[in-house]
This record gives sequence, structure tokens and C-alpha cells, in this order.
Amino acid sequence: MRQIILASASSRRKELLRQLIGDNFKVLPGSYHEKLHPGMNTLEFIIHNSREKAKEIASVTLHGIVIGADTVVLCDGEILGKPHTEDKAREMLRQINGKKVHVITGLTVIDIDGNLQTSTSETTSVKIKQMSDAEIEAYVKTKEPIDKAGAFAIQGKGAIIVEKIDGDYFNVVGLPLFKLNKILHEFGIDVLEII
Repeated sequence: MRQIILASASSRRKELLRQLIGDNFKVLPGSYHEKLHPGMNTLEFIIHNSREKAKEIASVTLHGIVIGADTVVLCDGEILGKPHTEDKAREMLRQINGKKVHVITGLTVIDIDGNLQTSTSETTSVKIKQMSDAEIEAYVKTKEPIDKAGAFAIQGKGAIIVEKIDGDYFNVVGLPLFKLNKILHEFGIDVLEII
């Protein structure tokens, strides 16, 4: 079995990858910090970030396959970050209230041994229900929106504010498993054979 490395500190990505291949991977988060470069559109920016995360870990690893990902939430063309305070979470939830947002993940997989690299993206549309001020306040008080892109977690209590999704559910959590499996298959890894 070839070594698979997840270049991410995200506990959600770790759980999703475990769902796909069990405990047959290592986690090596890098130190790359996302930064917008002049002239890049949103999609280029997200793919660039995933590529840089994967390349950083691949550069210090001798063998295996490295997976890098970057997920953002887009509302009215604006990238929403991760709120670090209740006030910021409240503000962000008001911003997405009743709207359709787009969750975009940049995904890069590097096969070090085969000298192969693939970068792609996945977009999922998420319709947020119309929330009352009391509902926003109650959700903020759960502390779940803190440090979540777009201030909600679809896999947690945030499920109750998601009216509808169009696309890959796992992408909204942080790792598009269908697309990742497709790339791994192209690199000669069959996840159904991994025990």
C-alpha cells in the first residue's frame, strides 16, 4: 500500500479521508498561509492554495501521495472567512441569511513517485434558510459557527439552517470525496481494495 499523506490540519478532512480509506494515511499539516494574489480570480486562488499546501508537504516527503485542499464559502461574490468571535459569526450568519452560497474546494493530489500532479475544484450550491434573529443567536451560542468557513457546519447543528444543497455534500464538509476517489484511481489506487 502506498503512503497517502493529508496536508491539512482540518479534523473534518481527516474524518472524511478516514471514511474513504480507513486509517491508511498520515496527517502532515504545513505552514502555508492562504493569500490572495493580484490578478487571480476566486477559483484560481482556491486551486493555487490547495497546490501550495500539497507542494509544501511533497517537498519534504520522499515517497507517496500528498493531498492538499482549500475550501471557501462564497456569498454574493465575496469570500467569507472563518469567524473567530461570536460577533463576527453573528455578522456572517446575517450576511448569508436566506441566500444561496457556493462552497468551493480546490483539490491537489501529488504522486511523488510517479511525478504526477492533478489540481481541480468542486463547487456545491447551498441554500441557507431564512433565519430569525433568535435562530441566529441560538446557533451562535452553540459555538459551532466559530472557525467554520461561512459560519456554519453542515455536518453539525448547522444542518438545520441548510434548506437545500446542489452538488457534493462532502465538498461542503471540506473534501470532495467523489472527485478525490477519481484522482486516486487515475494514480493507481483503488479505495475499495484498501482495508
